[in-house]
Amino acid sequence: MSKVLVFGHQNPDTDAIGAAIAFSYLQNQLGVNAEPVALGTPSEETQFALDYFKLDAPRVISSIKEEQADVMLVDHNEFQQSVADIAEATILAVVDHHRIANFETANPLYYRAEPVGCTSTIVLKLFKENQIEIPKEIAGIMLSAIISDTLLFKSPTSTEEDQLAAKELVEISGVDLEAYGLEMLKAGTNLSDKAAEVLLDLDAKSFPMASSSVRIAQVNTVDLNEVMDRQAELEAAMNAEIAENGYDLFVLVVTDILNSNSELLIAGERKAEVEQAFNVKLENNRAFLQGVVSRKKQVVPQLTEVFN
Repeated sequence: MSKVLVFGHQNPDTDAIGAAIAFSYLQNQLGVNAEPVALGTPSEETQFALDYFKLDAPRVISSIKEEQADVMLVDHNEFQQSVADIAEATILAVVDHHRIANFETANPLYYRAEPVGCTSTIVLKLFKENQIEIPKEIAGIMLSAIISDTLLFKSPTSTEEDQLAAKELVEISGVDLEAYGLEMLKAGTNLSDKAAEVLLDLDAKSFPMASSSVRIAQVNTVDLNEVMDRQAELEAAMNAEIAENGYDLFVLVVTDILNSNSELLIAGERKAEVEQAFNVKLENNRAFLQGVVSRKKQVVPQLTEVFN
């Protein structure tokens, strides 16, 4: 039986890794020789969850050709967010909760996309539809993914389906939702010892918008000033990435997970589009966005509309 690799997007977050682990387990129960892999090392938040539930981090890959395997994608579909040679791979399945863009295949495939807050919410449905029992540790990493993607249900991406899924997974995993969730989220906010280049790459995605290339990075914190006090260092790193990769705009979204607000730091040529998208006036390349926590729902669509 040929091998199938299951993985999420570059700079993987807890859902990208958690959904890969869970969906790979499900596929193995259904007779597929599937292995969860990753396109980067886990963040501190994700590693906290993996350690808590005694799961190994998936091995990191950089090429499909080297693996000689077919693939299944979770938590993404856009090729620029995937492994470098994804266009050459045979994609058997996609399970995702994002927009569909820059994606095509030569062959038919299984595609499951739903407008929920987390891919792992969809994976839970697949377990139930196939009547496959979920082990405690798999339930735990899926619950962790939902907590992460919805910021403990404070994000506007959160849906009733995510909350119901979390309740089911709490029953299986046996954790206290609020206590565990806050501890896990705080584990991902240790930023002071990280270089600017590392901060910008923790959770960053590239988006084609009309003829422009936009890079949007997001970091979570419990103190906005802890990050924004490093503005000069961050701007230098952002401009270096623009020069190296040809981005037209680099947006850093710094999110306060306790108060559910964000502050933007902007670099690049297309700053006017940022002001128009969020109805703000940039001051020193910065803007405060009240109630904004979701890149997927509160940042990308607004910028896309302006660029298009």
